Amino acid sequence: MRAIKCAKYGTPDVLRLGEVQKPTPKDNEVLIKINATVVTPADCAFRKADPFITRFFCGLTKPKFVPGVELAGEVEAVGKDVTLFKRGDSVFGAAATGFGAHAEYKCLPETGVVALKPSNMSCEEAVAVCDGGLTALTFLRDIAKIQSGQKILINGASGAVGLYAVQLARYYGAEVTGVCSTTNAALVKLYGVDKVIDYTKEDFTKTGQTYDIIFDAVGKSSFSHCKGSIKPRGMYLGTVPTLAILFQTLWTSKFGSKKAIFSATGLKQSKENLIFLKELAEAGEIKSVIDRRYSLEQIAEAHRYVETGRKKGNVVITLPQ
Repeated sequence: MRAIKCAKYGTPDVLRLGEVQKPTPKDNEVLIKINATVVTPADCAFRKADPFITRFFCGLTKPKFVPGVELAGEVEAVGKDVTLFKRGDSVFGAAATGFGAHAEYKCLPETGVVALKPSNMSCEEAVAVCDGGLTALTFLRDIAKIQSGQKILINGASGAVGLYAVQLARYYGAEVTGVCSTTNAALVKLYGVDKVIDYTKEDFTKTGQTYDIIFDAVGKSSFSHCKGSIKPRGMYLGTVPTLAILFQTLWTSKFGSKKAIFSATGLKQSKENLIFLKELAEAGEIKSVIDRRYSLEQIAEAHRYVETGRKKGNVVITLPQ
């Protein structure tokens, strides 16, 4: 089968499309023919080994994996012990630290992060939910325990994680302020923010407003910078594992009423959360935003675009069906 190979850490040019052995499902696994996957900032970080900690998942000296985590497609074969899925089912899910989604086929355990695709979504739309939706849900519902009436500021509201965070915060009844550029203000309003702050014109920490939750969905701010805008017993949620946020997470867990929290949500994804997002999608509570589509052959170009930091929603890789 065709798959993306990454022979060394570096620029997008290290990515090559080549042939690898097609996987065979184990007794408890499903073999998925992939129709859509995504390129995320995390994929770019793993490709570059930046931060260094990513090497502990991918290989200390050189990458030893087919990249890609999120996928959507069709079940082509099932192991003899599988009861939840059958051949022909349309599914979506995530491989977590198993990677391998930037390929034509991937095996996942039936008890893993895989579920029937939302009936009202294409594979491209469904895989987009896996990308930003799982991360946003884990941070807002499971970690922050967001409540109706709370005030939340989402920095990077027009990105993949940010747009799902906007929709989930509104679903839970919070008052949402979104931070983005002038270009994306109309988009985030369309998806439910109550107020937009244009970061090219105004620093949200200088407005005098305070929030129960500040969710930095793009890793462009810091707890120290935002602390004055957080209410007592409020929290700052960081998505990028810098040394500063790791130290502040540990420090504020012991001292002070304002908390800084980083979580490796990719290690905390669950089938239950995926099914919950599927139900929200089918109820029309969340929708996908696809910025650009690329083929598997264009993977390097997709990485280059994601690294500009200007993508709106998701960047999807489509494979022939």
